[in-house]
Amino acid sequence: MKKWLIVSLGIIGFILLLSPWILILFAKGQLHDAGIPQRNNLIEDEPKQRVLALFPHPDDEVTVAGTLMKLKDQGHEIYLVCLTRGEKGKSAGIEDEVELARLRTEEMKNSAAEIGVDQLLLKDYPDGGLTAIGLDSLKEIAKEIILEIQPDLLISYDSKVGLYGHPDHRLSGLAVEEVFKENLTSPDFSPKRLFQVTLCSNQIDVALKLSSGFQKNYPDDLSQGLPYPDFSVNTQPYFRSLLKVMAAHETQQAVLKDLMPYHKEVPIWIYSRIFDREYFHEVK
Repeated sequence: MKKWLIVSLGIIGFILLLSPWILILFAKGQLHDAGIPQRNNLIEDEPKQRVLALFPHPDDEVTVAGTLMKLKDQGHEIYLVCLTRGEKGKSAGIEDEVELARLRTEEMKNSAAEIGVDQLLLKDYPDGGLTAIGLDSLKEIAKEIILEIQPDLLISYDSKVGLYGHPDHRLSGLAVEEVFKENLTSPDFSPKRLFQVTLCSNQIDVALKLSSGFQKNYPDDLSQGLPYPDFSVNTQPYFRSLLKVMAAHETQQAVLKDLMPYHKEVPIWIYSRIFDREYFHEVK
C-alpha cells in the first residue's frame, strides 16, 4: 500500500511538472504557424547595418521591439521615427490633447531608451490625420527622412492593412513601400531591404476573437488582410525588456493589453515561451 502511494504521488508530481510545458506547446500550436521559417535575427551574417523603423504613433514600436533590441545587441545602428505625438490615443481618459501629446512624447522617449535606439526622431504630424495630409505628401516626408538618415534597411507597417486597420498605420506603411519601390535603383537611395510587420493566420484568428481593435478595423474579406509572413524572428530572450517597453507607455495600457492578452496573469517564464517571435514580410 505504501509503495503504491509513493508511485502514485510520483506520477502525479511528474504530470504536474510536465503540465506547464504541455500548456506552452499547446498554446504555441494555437498561436503560431510551424510552417513559417524562424530566424535568429532579422538579418543574418550581415556587417553592421543602419536600421530605420518608421511608425506613425508612440507605442507602435512595441510590435518590433524584441527584434530591434536583438539587432542593437548584434551591433547594428537603430533609428526610430514616430510621425505623430499620439494625441488622439485617449484610452486612459485624458481628453486634453496638448497634455496627452506631452505625456506620450515622454513615454516614447522612455521606450526608445529601453530599446537602446541610437536616435529617436519625433515628428509632429496630426494623429489620425495622415489621410488628410495625403499619400503623395506622406511619401515626400518619408523620402526626406530616409535621405537624411541613410539607412541600409527599413522596417514599417504593411501597406494593405496597417496591422489591424488603423488608417495612419496603413497609409504610413503604403508611403514607405512606394518610396522604397520607386527609388530602389537610385544611387542616392541607401536602403536595399524593406521589412513589414505582419502576423501569421493563427495570430489573426486569435486577435479577431480577443482584440477590439482587430474586430473593429480588420477587413471582413481575409484575402485582403495582412501579407503572409516570410519568416519570424525569435525574441524570447528579450521578453522581460519588451514588457518594460510596453510599461513605458503608461497612457496606453488599455490598448496594449490587446497586443498581449493576459500577460500580467500568466507567469513570465511561460508567457515568454508562447509569445516568443515577431513576424515579418519582406517587400521585393
